[in-house]
Amino acid sequence: MERSESQPETRIGNRLETGVLRVQTVGVVGAGTMGSGIAHVFARAGFSVLLSDVDQSLLERSHTSIRLNLAREVKKGKVTAEEADGAASRIDLVVDLDRLRPAQLVVEAASERFEVKRQIFQRLDALLAPEAILATNTSSISITRLAGQTGRPDRVIGMHFFNPVPVMALVEVIRGLQTSQPTFDAVEALARQLGKTPVEVNDAPGFVSNRVLMPLINEAAYTVMEGVASAEAVDQVFQLGMAHPMGPLALADFIGLDVCVDILRVLQEGHGDPKYRPCPLLVRMVDAGWLGRKSGRGFYPYPASQ
Repeated sequence: MERSESQPETRIGNRLETGVLRVQTVGVVGAGTMGSGIAHVFARAGFSVLLSDVDQSLLERSHTSIRLNLAREVKKGKVTAEEADGAASRIDLVVDLDRLRPAQLVVEAASERFEVKRQIFQRLDALLAPEAILATNTSSISITRLAGQTGRPDRVIGMHFFNPVPVMALVEVIRGLQTSQPTFDAVEALARQLGKTPVEVNDAPGFVSNRVLMPLINEAAYTVMEGVASAEAVDQVFQLGMAHPMGPLALADFIGLDVCVDILRVLQEGHGDPKYRPCPLLVRMVDAGWLGRKSGRGFYPYPASQ
């Protein structure tokens, strides 16, 4: 579909106006690592942010984490102290999803389970204004399938950020089957306003990043399970021999082994290919609660201070 020349974008202070809508208030659903990072970058770019989660204590921890990360950016000279304070003050914490009603864009960053996302999307679809855009930070689930749970499939899109969100430049912008060109243009422009580089991707299980990355992590886990090499040795091969900044198993710990298993299962179901079957070692580690950095143990141990 060709871009419409009649849909220009206009900057008005800290807002972005496109042919679709004027984005001034952004909702973020999910106050975990990704949701916190997404709220951070939108607030830093001047948007009012409504950060929502069912757990008030998680919301408060998230806001504390965002403030600490903003303080680090001040020390590094990336923002001024006044800009950091302003960004933190633009984030409102809300438990009731109905409080997201004023948002022109909502980014869902809940767990990587279709049923969880389906319920959130149906609720948001019912309460948001008809012109609002529903975006998801999913790393593997079908945008088209999620869009089909709403009455606005043309305004549903993938906006896949990478962890840590304030640092990583990439955003995969994923079109569902019915995503409209104005919706795509609006989200692409928003990503650029956040200082990110948007890359256009069509809807397919795992998109580009995880379709390539997860089989690598999975095969690395198999080499450990089969006694080919230790986790440390596998990671050294990739760091020293292939110039990766982080080995695949250390990266899996960073992502979360439970998230890796969920994505692999989505890939296996979506592609119908057994090559995506999660390594039994990964499954056993998740069953044991060894989820990586967030639980204190994965392929490596992580002291509480990390």
